[in-house]
Amino acid sequence: MPYLPLNFIGEKIEPDFIQPPIFGKRPGCPDGFSWRGENYRIVKSFEQWVDFTRCGRRARNMSTEHAEVASRRGSWGVGRYHFHVCVESGRIFHIYYDRAPKDIDDCMGEWFLVSELVSE
Repeated sequence: MPYLPLNFIGEKIEPDFIQPPIFGKRPGCPDGFSWRGENYRIVKSFEQWVDFTRCGRRARNMSTEHAEVASRRGSWGVGRYHFHVCVESGRIFHIYYDRAPKDIDDCMGEWFLVSELVSE
């Protein structure tokens, strides 16, 4: 069933994992998340995909052959893991994990809430 954005949010969230991911840069769907001081328990993840597209300067800093491989497997600091999830209240959200490092001292990525969704 296709889903459409109800409203754009575009804010950072704190993921909650019962069992932390083995590989921090390749996480699965979290068990819940915190947003604006509220906790949301995820009851179902019904759509997932990965986007390893290189943007901006990163799109031009590789040879064509290497860029082709990186678009399938990813490369350091590039890529997003997307999830469409349903929370306990029945609300549906689009969340993603961005692998890009925040800075030199914190190389882990960040989680974002993109939008709330509604069925078409």
